Amino acid sequence: MRAALIQMTSGENPAENRDFVLGSLREAKARGAHLALTPEVTNCLSGSRDHQRAVLRHQEDDETLAAVCEAAQALDLWVLLGSLGVLTHDADGRFANRSFLISPEGKIAAQYDKIHMFDVDVSKTETYRESAHYRPGDKAVVADTDFAKLGLTICYDLRFPHLHRALAQAGAQIITAPAAFSAVTGAAHWHVLQRARAIETGCFILAPAQTGVHYVKDGVERRTYGHSLAVAPWGEVLLDAGEAPGVYIVDLDLDEVKNARKRVPSLSHDRAFEGPA
Repeated sequence: MRAALIQMTSGENPAENRDFVLGSLREAKARGAHLALTPEVTNCLSGSRDHQRAVLRHQEDDETLAAVCEAAQALDLWVLLGSLGVLTHDADGRFANRSFLISPEGKIAAQYDKIHMFDVDVSKTETYRESAHYRPGDKAVVADTDFAKLGLTICYDLRFPHLHRALAQAGAQIITAPAAFSAVTGAAHWHVLQRARAIETGCFILAPAQTGVHYVKDGVERRTYGHSLAVAPWGEVLLDAGEAPGVYIVDLDLDEVKNARKRVPSLSHDRAFEGPA
């Protein structure tokens, strides 16, 4: 099957981001893709929570979700909206960071709320407290398509191999890893972690990424790493998109999943153990 990884620089205007996505979906279809994937927070990447509260919508009212569902049907295309920031009805007012798998019928086939929140201190000038504004999910998701079973993850989930193992053991052949990875942590960890998750699970990893400078807050740029990746089950990097926004095509042979797991069947070798004390 053929996948299209859409690499983009989402800003604070959901309408502008949506236009880029819709144009990219048309290009993906024209280039023969069966599945097109967008990055994390496709609809809005902002440093202002007040701005997000003003422009984000509940899932049922989100214009990007509605437009992409319509485009998926018109184009007869599977689409993975890597994630949207959406309003919730939670009493504390936190948003959800939610991934949507949309069928060629324009229906939501599966959705997943990011489980692991990015609460880190990358440097003295680059800190993140995702949990202050987004509430974590609590359910892993594997979804059926007409070409493969997909396990859904988002960005920081990458650092939690037990989630990926659970997805693979539940039947996932492809794991999606949409991201808005920090430029600093991306340069240090992005490639090696994606390759490790592919090797450990015997899955293809498809990781569409945000790239470039999204906004400036208090004189500091919010920059993401780019380098959307497709990684094979044996660990080979099939596609590295570099830093430019665009649509990047990769062909996948799903037999490679079966072959990798046959050569090293570690998914069936779990053993119970005690400790550590």
